[in-house]
Amino acid sequence: MILILGGTTEGRKAAEVIDEAGKPFFYSTKGDLQEIVCKNGSCIHGGMDCSVMTDFCHVNQIRLLIDAAHPFATQLHETVARVAASMRLPAIRFERIFPPHDNDIVWCENYNVAINKLETDGITNLLALTGVQTMEKLRPYWQKHRCHFRILPREESKVQAEKEGFDPERLVFYDQEHTTEILLKQLHPQAILTKESGISGGFQQKVNAARAQHVRIYAIQKPELPEGFITVTGKHGLRKQVEHLLPDFFPLRSGYTTGSCATAAAKAALLALLYGEEETDVTFSLPDGEIMELPIDSIRINAVSATASVIKDAGDDPDVTNRCPIVVTVQRADHEGIRFLQGKGVGLVTLPGLGIPVGDPAINKTPRMMITNELSALYQGGLDVTISVPNGDEIALRTFNPKLGVKDGISIIGTSGIVMPFSSEAFIDAIRREVEVCIAVGSPRLVINSGAKSEKVVRKEYPSLSDQAFVHYGNFIGETLKIADELNIHDVTMGIMIGKAVKLAEGNLDTHSHKVVMNKDFLKQLAADSDCSDEVSAIIDQITLARELWEKLAPTDADRFFPAILSSCHQYCRKILPDGDLTILLIDENNKIPYRIS
Repeated sequence: MILILGGTTEGRKAAEVIDEAGKPFFYSTKGDLQEIVCKNGSCIHGGMDCSVMTDFCHVNQIRLLIDAAHPFATQLHETVARVAASMRLPAIRFERIFPPHDNDIVWCENYNVAINKLETDGITNLLALTGVQTMEKLRPYWQKHRCHFRILPREESKVQAEKEGFDPERLVFYDQEHTTEILLKQLHPQAILTKESGISGGFQQKVNAARAQHVRIYAIQKPELPEGFITVTGKHGLRKQVEHLLPDFFPLRSGYTTGSCATAAAKAALLALLYGEEETDVTFSLPDGEIMELPIDSIRINAVSATASVIKDAGDDPDVTNRCPIVVTVQRADHEGIRFLQGKGVGLVTLPGLGIPVGDPAINKTPRMMITNELSALYQGGLDVTISVPNGDEIALRTFNPKLGVKDGISIIGTSGIVMPFSSEAFIDAIRREVEVCIAVGSPRLVINSGAKSEKVVRKEYPSLSDQAFVHYGNFIGETLKIADELNIHDVTMGIMIGKAVKLAEGNLDTHSHKVVMNKDFLKQLAADSDCSDEVSAIIDQITLARELWEKLAPTDADRFFPAILSSCHQYCRKILPDGDLTILLIDENNKIPYRIS
């Protein structure tokens, strides 16, 4: 069992991650103001001291603590650390992402330091954005100087302000319409005082608003965490740590994209080139800013370059590149910026439509950005980055790359940097890339099929179309049609077999068997509505698989039932592709197309 200490944006994210396992857990908040829906979690309210938390963990057999509370909840951090140490439990700190300390901000270790600096700097008109709980700490300042406090519009906050004796005329209440910028224009303070609350706490928005109004910025630094925490900065890092600490909690492990592996290897290579250091682990940022860490498999250094490798870990996703070494060589260069070169086993782009210039190595946009960001932060000169994947040319034959016009190797890909098990996101991204290539090569029609079998049948209908015109949708019919609509493709043909057709006809645009099964009641009603004989209803009751209908239906009933299925499929698909011309081909067990609709 896992106990999450939340009440914040990070708490909500932590609950979402843990909920994915489908196992029970606890989500604890001090108050009851945060609304959160957990499918498998139990929400509890009320503060916990060491004794209460220890008893709770004993009674509920807690195996892991996750502290996702506010950065300034120092007492709770101390409590979690002490309980974890005494009970020998692992403790994860779900930390916010904090912007770097800019020099135009006056950083203060605590509120006493802040008061001294404000008075030393002659600040006599302040807007405090630190919350009602800090009134008492700032009392020596606001009793002598003009000060407005922004607080939450809650009754308990108003009561607290009254208890502190703060002038109610100088209270301003937080709401989304009265932004910090509007307040600054209304109140004209000399400075603001805020907390280092991180990106999710709106710190940057407050700072930017003050800068725009030329208002000085004072900030209380976030307190240091107690020792003993394992720190993560996002959902992916949290899941990876839970997978490590409680290997039986999630049914499947997540992994890393080739882009993340290449980024870590590139950074390790550059560190070795610049400083002669052979790192065993390297941190890097995902596209969303989350900090992750990967182990380095090997490093080689010579006079002009350095090479590092990372072993690709795809988790439990059936990725053809799993356990492949991703090898990156970094070399100083005379040109400006970073140039990406093709290494052995990385493909070469030969067709337009992938967002990569023809003739460039198949390193996608997001991995290029990730690598560039990491290397540019360490070195401002020119660099050549060569990515290689041993046996990548052989592996690529098991991917979509030949159809996409990527020759001689795999692509370095990944939009999030993380591979989720059996990732639907990755599959849909692959569909989009294929459709974009279809457009780029000038195909007059997009032909979508569930897989290789249906494609082979449908190809006979369109012998003149190029390979790039044929795209597999798997189970993602709706997502594929959405992509076609977004990219303004007019002529679309869909090949479909009866197993998916009976699900689509009911409006299920994702036909995965884990999400939807054949609905016999729906099929019996459809048969009745299409004037099929009474025997059809009994036949439907008897079948286990939809394909049995091909054999069991009489010709007259078949000619009524199957067109009705197609008509319903067409109806739902047309809603997604309203401006397109959609043809649906129904494929039977003999690899023929007995029914179609346009």
